[in-house]
Amino acid sequence: MPMVQFAKAFRRHVACPHLEVPGSTVREALDAYFAQHPAARSYALDEHGAVRKHVNVFVGDQQVADRVGLTDAVSPHTIIHVFQALSGG
Repeated sequence: MPMVQFAKAFRRHVACPHLEVPGSTVREALDAYFAQHPAARSYALDEHGAVRKHVNVFVGDQQVADRVGLTDAVSPHTIIHVFQALSGG
């Protein structure tokens, strides 16, 4: 099963442990994750279910292409990383 890993910065605000979840797309995996840790959802996704502006989601070492539908495919050995995006100048 894919593994969802939130960056340490998120864990200061909400319980979001590393967790293996079922799913063949990023959306399915994140939905399964948030079913177990619902408080983490609002830190990563906006009210429409899209990735928040200052959050990045990676499948392995590739940033997700679909930040709205989260249709990027994942395999049983995929690690989905959820990071706070860096901004500024």
